[in-house]
Amino acid sequence: MKERLNLTIDSELLNSMKAYASKKQISVSELVESYFRSLTKPVRRTNILDLIGQLKKPAISEKADLKDLFYREQGEKYGF
Repeated sequence: MKERLNLTIDSELLNSMKAYASKKQISVSELVESYFRSLTKPVRRTNILDLIGQLKKPAISEKADLKDLFYREQGEKYGF
């Protein structure tokens, strides 16, 4: 069910919003409603473990000496 809401805003801002809404082919009411929805929608925070799980696995043997690989790679990159 939709209800009415009266807002008081600066006339220049209202004109800008009308122009923006017209360009997007929506009403100012729809624009305000979608903004309010975005403000009240619960934010799902991304867990660092989920992000790590999405990373591609490196093509390195589990038995490799990581310290040695690092120094070899840096030597090739910087020429020492």
